[in-house]
Amino acid sequence: MIKESTKKAIGDLIARYPGLAACEADLLAAVEALCAAYQSGKKLIVCGNGGSAADAEHIVGELMKGFLLPRKLGGDFAERLRRDCPKEADYFLANLQGALPAISLVNQVALGTAFANDQAPDLSFAQQVLGLGNEGDVLLGISTSGNSTNVIYALQLAKAKGLTRIALTGKTGGRIAERGLAEVLIRVPETETYKIQELHLPVYHMLCIAVENEFFGDCSQEA
Repeated sequence: MIKESTKKAIGDLIARYPGLAACEADLLAAVEALCAAYQSGKKLIVCGNGGSAADAEHIVGELMKGFLLPRKLGGDFAERLRRDCPKEADYFLANLQGALPAISLVNQVALGTAFANDQAPDLSFAQQVLGLGNEGDVLLGISTSGNSTNVIYALQLAKAKGLTRIALTGKTGGRIAERGLAEVLIRVPETETYKIQELHLPVYHMLCIAVENEFFGDCSQEA
């Protein structure tokens, strides 16, 4: 069970964007899936194209360092730093922040271009899921249309490898919805690409706020 204060992030999002009330159950399911993965020591993998590629990078940036909370290091790990890095420990502890492991598949230039040239461009994300994904990880595929072939192939590989699959799309969900490729499908209620993207950002900010709150304390600020 996730904290009530974590669930509150969904209510705060819907209060600011009432149209997203139609997605409430899926938003909660996505939060629960991410929290379950992180609780088990797993990671998030994210992919998308164009503006959605930028969103993938954005999500990783919010999870791998403090977003709204400072995420100070402490406990046994702080003691290990003081033991193993005595000269640098104070500097590390003052500046490093707790991380929620996340990987974007869109910025692997050497691998992506090599695989596109040697094999098949639309399987580049799938190849990375094959190499990086482990059972219990989460794949978040972002496609405004729901029809992005490389994202679809990545979701298929994720299913075969036992990853939890979340998709973020527009209203129709496209082929991702038609083929039931995502266990959690968040279909924001817009059909034009730029309007879909305008809602994707607050949705994934909420996901980042929620999981940060779950693992690093209560969070009451807005993104």
